[in-house]
Amino acid sequence: EPINVYKPVAPNIGIVDGPFEYLTVGGVKMPLPFTTRMTVVRLSNGDLFLHSPIKFDETLAEELRGLGRVRHLVSPNQFHYAHIGEWARAFPETIAWASPRVRRRARARHVDVDFTRDLDASAPEEWRREIDQTLFPGGYFKEFIFFHKASKTLILADAILNIELDKVTEPWRTATKFTGMYHPYGQIFFGMRLPLLLQRQKAEAAIRKIHSWQPLRILLSHGRCFDTDAENAIRRIFGDPPR
Repeated sequence: EPINVYKPVAPNIGIVDGPFEYLTVGGVKMPLPFTTRMTVVRLSNGDLFLHSPIKFDETLAEELRGLGRVRHLVSPNQFHYAHIGEWARAFPETIAWASPRVRRRARARHVDVDFTRDLDASAPEEWRREIDQTLFPGGYFKEFIFFHKASKTLILADAILNIELDKVTEPWRTATKFTGMYHPYGQIFFGMRLPLLLQRQKAEAAIRKIHSWQPLRILLSHGRCFDTDAENAIRRIFGDPPR
């Protein structure tokens, strides 16, 4: 709380916490609420970069209009895309950026979204001077990770989860404890762990790059962000930089 309100964390970057949503499996809504959050970066030309857009809200949209021009709607992985179409319809001049497999997933779930550009391992011209990026391997769960240079902020979606146990009920609270993905510890999403072992070279390259950025904070889509001591959190979660 409060939700649907821009909260600055450093100059030209902030977060917006959204409403609870529910995981749907095979068309069935599971009784597991999860928190949602998007990160907003204001680029030097006034364009806004929206990472993992949350459910559209007109009051929030009006607040963002006061910050800059909503321009880039970014799906960091194939699971964080559901509300991009809503934002694109409200802001027709936006560019919707697709992650791997997200088009197929959206079609299969009949989600109305028209992706116009594809993300790549290298940052595009539109933001490369201010935001760097890398593709973090994880098999089916691979994800683009971003780094806002000026504020030294790492921006993640599902690569790390740091769930606050007081926000979930049983039996999900106990299940979360077993995965280790809870505050204040946080861990790599369990679905990524085996693929990371099988894709060792790609994983090491991505982890090496993350270490080279030397972030001061880590913003997450789910759970408590790491507002301080990010370097120690990265070493604990990803290990020392690969040689």
